[in-house]
Amino acid sequence: MAEQFPALNEKLSAFIKNQHIYFVGTAAPEGLVNVSPKGRDSLRILDDNTVAWLNLTGSGNESAAHIRENNRMTIMFCSFDKQPLILRLYGKARAIHPRDSEWDNMIAMFDEQAGARQVFVLNVDLVQTSCGYAVPHFTHESDRDTLKNWAEKRGDAGIADYWREKNVTSMDGKETGVLTGE
Repeated sequence: MAEQFPALNEKLSAFIKNQHIYFVGTAAPEGLVNVSPKGRDSLRILDDNTVAWLNLTGSGNESAAHIRENNRMTIMFCSFDKQPLILRLYGKARAIHPRDSEWDNMIAMFDEQAGARQVFVLNVDLVQTSCGYAVPHFTHESDRDTLKNWAEKRGDAGIADYWREKNVTSMDGKETGVLTGE
């Protein structure tokens, strides 16, 4: 049932491009494990062993804190329609922030979105598929505009204030680097 690959291939890349949701898993050496759903048009395949995803402002910033201490990340995709399939990308990630020299090139790959916080680049070490036979069927109705509207209403200054209030440390008190890069 499960198969492993050293890299993405054309078929698996096409599967990823057709997904409306994916899940990101990270963990620091100690503390809570985080699994976070991601949506919108926020993931790009850079090559067969590299993907990038745009992280928008949210209630926490766990992935950023975890990557600073332990750069392991897993991204999981599930087919909710047609052929059942689960696809996981295992690898090592790094965060690129608006203050970093790479930011302009990375953010240019995505449509402009208010509240863009980081771009995570995952260097994929292993690709694994599994059956997904028990994953139910769901139909994608539409993307939510709630976060987009919230971020646009706050503006850049309001987003920065929110980061200072809610995104500087993780739930475990670990630094996220969202403002200082320290």
